[in-house]
Amino acid sequence: MRRTRGARHRVLGSHAFRGLRTTEHVFDVPLDHGNPEGEHLEVFAREYVSAAHPAESIDGLPWLVFLQGGPGGRGNRVTSLSGWMKEAAKDFRILMLDQRGTGLSTPADRLTLPLRGKPRQQAEYLAHFRADSIVLDCEAIRRALGTGPWTVYGQSYGGFCTLTYLSIAPQGLREALITGGLAPLDGPAERVYRATYARLAARNAQFFSWYPDDRRRVTEIVEHLRSVREHLPDGSRLTPERFQLVGNLLGGNTRVDSLHYLLEDAFTRSADGRRLTDAFLQQVHAIVTRAPNPLYAVLHESIYAQGEPTGWAAWRVLAEYPGFRADSEEPLLLGEMVCPWLFEQDPALVPLAETAALLAEKSDWGALYDAARLAENEVPVAAAVYRDDIYVDRSLSLETAHRIRGLNVWETADFHHDGIADDGEGIFARLLGLVRGG
Repeated sequence: MRRTRGARHRVLGSHAFRGLRTTEHVFDVPLDHGNPEGEHLEVFAREYVSAAHPAESIDGLPWLVFLQGGPGGRGNRVTSLSGWMKEAAKDFRILMLDQRGTGLSTPADRLTLPLRGKPRQQAEYLAHFRADSIVLDCEAIRRALGTGPWTVYGQSYGGFCTLTYLSIAPQGLREALITGGLAPLDGPAERVYRATYARLAARNAQFFSWYPDDRRRVTEIVEHLRSVREHLPDGSRLTPERFQLVGNLLGGNTRVDSLHYLLEDAFTRSADGRRLTDAFLQQVHAIVTRAPNPLYAVLHESIYAQGEPTGWAAWRVLAEYPGFRADSEEPLLLGEMVCPWLFEQDPALVPLAETAALLAEKSDWGALYDAARLAENEVPVAAAVYRDDIYVDRSLSLETAHRIRGLNVWETADFHHDGIADDGEGIFARLLGLVRGG
């Protein structure tokens, strides 16, 4: 069982608006929790409390820490309580982290990482940015706040982090809720991509059955990009394979139909002939750029690594699914797969290409999960498993669920990966009821 000290802590400020109170916290944590006297970094967190609770009662509310999806995404910024947060705020103080390297925490991006030195030094630094470090940050923060075991809610990658929490610091957990985030406990990464490519192909087929004309439109856009140079607002070229990344919109009930609206904006006539519209290029850029969250790409495959190198697993497995090749006759749209060409085409990632390559070659990753401890788990846990999730495969999720003692599974086909954006209140209430025997 790992232990970590409480973090040094300061409060930046508090605000009240639109039925909620927020408090901004900064915590000083070790870069390497195994070396607490070494280098430190800052982790920012924002506390959300419903204004329905009298100010004098807030200290008595239990804490809920939200671990968001990613990797590399900052905590949600909300201006009013809605969805799952509205439901949770009835009973909890919500702590929303900017996980290390993101948001207002000590940043890790194309501007700051060169300060670490050469790519090898950058890769060594980023090896401390996986789920185990995030969990130990949480434990240091929990101790700094002076609270006992708290509730953790993990969405997507946040669910992966929650499994790590159950593995290395279960003493910090009162209960755990997971949505779309039951990671496989064993490698290699290839098994993840074989499962998700198959589900993504099925989702492409489903989408094109709803919008048959969009099958033709996607092919036309890819063919156009093969012969005509089109540029995104940051000046980078929109290549056929980069365009395919708009398939990220296939991963949800709340987003999938917006893909149709995006595609209908594609073409216009100009003095130069048929071109892609500025509106289309602007929307595509917002989907495919990794400027706001570069760690998503740099660390993405490392979230599956436990000992073995990932070696660009998604790129290698793609060869088994030729329908996703950009030069196929009717190319399918891609999802969360990160391929090496992305570090040649996205300006936010180009300076990090060598660093990412070194991380892909890294062969001494530590274990993220303790299968023996999970088999003896005593923390109440409930997980929503989405039957047709294209990012976190159902079969792999259920495999993991069966290996965790006492885990309550709610399997449903009503939602996709973005379920908490669809019915956050209902999903949160159901999972909380499951862990509490309701």
